[in-house]
Amino acid sequence: MGCCDAPGLMPIETALETMLSRVSPVQTTLELPLPEALGFVLADDIRSPINVPPFANSAMDGYAVRLAELNLGQPLPICGKSFAGHPFKGDWEAMSCIRIMTGAEVPLGCDAIIIQEQAQVTEQGVLFTVKNVKENQNIRPTGDDICQGDIALAKGTRLSARDIPMIATLGIGQVTVLRKPKVAFFSTGDELKSLGEALEDGQIYDSNRYGVKALIEKFGCEAIDLGIIPDSPDKLKATFEEAQSLADVVITSGGVSVGEADYTKDILEEMGEIGFWKLAIKPGKPFAFGRLPNAWFCGLPGNPVSAFITCYALVQPLLAKLAGHTQWQPEPSIPAVTQSPFKKAPGRTDFQRGIYRIENGQFVVESTGNQSSGAFRSMSLANCFVVLEQERGRVEAGETVQIQLFNSSMY
Repeated sequence: MGCCDAPGLMPIETALETMLSRVSPVQTTLELPLPEALGFVLADDIRSPINVPPFANSAMDGYAVRLAELNLGQPLPICGKSFAGHPFKGDWEAMSCIRIMTGAEVPLGCDAIIIQEQAQVTEQGVLFTVKNVKENQNIRPTGDDICQGDIALAKGTRLSARDIPMIATLGIGQVTVLRKPKVAFFSTGDELKSLGEALEDGQIYDSNRYGVKALIEKFGCEAIDLGIIPDSPDKLKATFEEAQSLADVVITSGGVSVGEADYTKDILEEMGEIGFWKLAIKPGKPFAFGRLPNAWFCGLPGNPVSAFITCYALVQPLLAKLAGHTQWQPEPSIPAVTQSPFKKAPGRTDFQRGIYRIENGQFVVESTGNQSSGAFRSMSLANCFVVLEQERGRVEAGETVQIQLFNSSMY
């Protein structure tokens, strides 16, 4: 019997399905100026009110010509100029060309643009040295990028640095977005100290809050740091009450194991309900999910790597759905050949930290070394997860494994 068969130990795929089936996106919308909308999720489709470009324009610096008048060997006098923002407005005389610059409006009647490198200016006019000029050569037509009425960005898109200038090209200065989910988080444990405080015997610095905060903000949510809460049932319950009044999701690190001072489970059962507790995942088995009266609950393990990985692998998709980010997808699995062994026992899906490279067109991966759930340097060194299947055992060098490259939230 594998350990995944033990009562209460759920496969990670089942856990994700359970979580996502229960959560619905936030409904509150905001009207934001475009420069302030980065990282927010669109509440509605953005349809283009204009054609982009709004007029046919030149893709190159050169000369506007009419093909019927283009006779190689005979120079064409320059009739005028068309620059960006200053189009040619005069009468285009027969048997002549117009000097045109990149982005400038194409004069009426123009069939093609000949680039300046294929032209020679003489006293008699411009002599063109190119053959086989094609109709509409070097001309960007009206609506070449986006046509009026097209959906430029779909509802559920989280606005990136690439999207903001694209929306600006449409002349749209205000967008309707969903408010960012609010996530309150805190660490539990008498052994924890905040940065800047002196350590006493048996104490360590709390690193989990800093990792969780960074991930929450990278996920596009509002982070509310409630600090370190000691192992006191009364103080923990009061903090849960405060947290669930402030946020859509409450995240804790620590206090979800089976120790004598782990009170989180009792408090959650008293205040709300537990969806599940303990997963067939390594590291991170004591991950918990449940419901408080006014917020969802995710309990991360106390070990730093366990907390970080479960926040990335389990909380991230939950928050993406809560945010209405319908375009979010997990990173795909990529086959890679191992260059070092990976220790593993069957029973849990294992997220080991690895360093991948591409050699001769093939992904290869090696371990970052110490895979302990308390050794965070292996996480800092990694650029991918080596995801070893639940029932797989030890992996030797030369075997093929599946890796997941880190997404943008890790950088």
